Amino acid sequence: MTHIQTPTPAIDPMHYGIDPQTYARRWTILGVLCLSLVLIVSAVSAVNVALPAISRELRPSSTQLLWIVDAYAVVFAGLLLPFGALGDRFGRKGALQLGLGLFSGASILAAFSNGPAHLIALRCLMGVGAALVMPSTLSLLANIFPPMERAKAIAVWTGFAGAGGALGPVIGGAVLGHFWWGSVFFVSVPIALIALVGVTLLAPKSKESKAVPLDPIGASLSILGFGSLLYGIIEGPDKGWTSPTAITAFVVALVALTSFVLWERRSAHPMLDPKFFKIPRFATGAFAVTFTFMAAFSQFFVLTQYLQYIKGYSALGAAVRGLPFALTLIVISPRAVELSRRFGTKRLVVFGMALVPIGLILLSLVGPKTPYWAIIPILVTSGSGMALAIPSLSSGIVMALPLDKAGVGSAMNDTTREVGGAIGIAVLGTVINSRFRSGMHGSLVTLPKAAADVAKQGLGQTVAVIQHGSFAQPFSAHLLQTARHSFLDGMHLGLRIIAVIGIVAMLYVARAFPPVNAETPQHGPARH
Repeated sequence: MTHIQTPTPAIDPMHYGIDPQTYARRWTILGVLCLSLVLIVSAVSAVNVALPAISRELRPSSTQLLWIVDAYAVVFAGLLLPFGALGDRFGRKGALQLGLGLFSGASILAAFSNGPAHLIALRCLMGVGAALVMPSTLSLLANIFPPMERAKAIAVWTGFAGAGGALGPVIGGAVLGHFWWGSVFFVSVPIALIALVGVTLLAPKSKESKAVPLDPIGASLSILGFGSLLYGIIEGPDKGWTSPTAITAFVVALVALTSFVLWERRSAHPMLDPKFFKIPRFATGAFAVTFTFMAAFSQFFVLTQYLQYIKGYSALGAAVRGLPFALTLIVISPRAVELSRRFGTKRLVVFGMALVPIGLILLSLVGPKTPYWAIIPILVTSGSGMALAIPSLSSGIVMALPLDKAGVGSAMNDTTREVGGAIGIAVLGTVINSRFRSGMHGSLVTLPKAAADVAKQGLGQTVAVIQHGSFAQPFSAHLLQTARHSFLDGMHLGLRIIAVIGIVAMLYVARAFPPVNAETPQHGPARH
């Protein structure tokens, strides 16, 4: 008997409150949103490539150099939740436009900074722009796609979000090979302007259907809490987890975040309603995203150093060799929705979360003589895990909430990413630093005090001491070999610790994640 395929019924966008013209160009709009996303994600990692040149030209202290990198992340993570709520209240398109404008303006000024303090201040301003951009892209996406297409669109968004971190060092390394140190910031400007024009011409206006009062107290407590938490996590490995700086930061974070929860429970119009955490997909998704990105950021934190200082590749060469991870995300993420329908969302999420620690364990086995071709499957394994788990987790977080709260939902998704990544780097960095200093103790005492103070900070600093010192070749070779061995020892142990944490998180998600058989839409008609 001949099988007659029933045609898929046409979607009526008006039924979901979506303008037909917006619906017709929804995939083009998604492309513009992904361009905006890659821009602000890559800014986190691109600056690392420029640090040696910035050190030569601006001569920052070691603390200033750290904050040239971290100021962006601290401000970015601290402002995500309140800015997501502001986008919901006053308009997501306007928030995205303002964010892109601030980001591009700050990038121009940063490219011509005349001192470390000036550059740090502008990195903070870039973080403000990024915090307006990131939640706006995901919340706009949720409002221009009907429910049956929303999960696939979020999967595409997720792929580019993960790829942005790997693309940043490639872009930065490419421009630094031909231009001055500020080019690593200036290269963002034309991309931001293209995205700004695209958003202005194509994206629809979108905001809450019913105006509600703002929550300035909740917003202030959120900023103070998450900002202090990130500050403490970043400063802990460098100054010590029991240092006054770290302890003060964590105490402030604990008090502020506890006060935030208590206030939100009492508020008539909370910025982030604590009741949302009673929704299984929202709560479990936020937990799972945190620990998945903890593993992913850890991998790239050590991979770049391994490829440069152990394998001997240039900064650009190391960045290019990390691209299989990004390409895997871009290729597999859009297919996660189809796979979730076939195998079940919960199975796919758990399987993806299992692949990520497997990648970490495999990476913990590499050594000085491991060929690069053997590292490619490790990157593909970790990338596949991210690509399979994160789309369903992110769509679960966003789609579990009412569309009016899409900005808050997307900001929660983004905040957990940043916090998880910072925790992973902090834990791994602490383990590596401890094992490195222990392994280098005998060699450091033979160095001049000034050189020893620099060398004990890490493998990269030891290499710099050797390159700029006038040591005998046998001593330099022995010092370098000891430093590489000490780094690898800490890297291997740290990756295995993170892998164990990831496995425990995966087992919890396997138990707590609700049994969703497909990316079933949970949103009703879109409201603009």
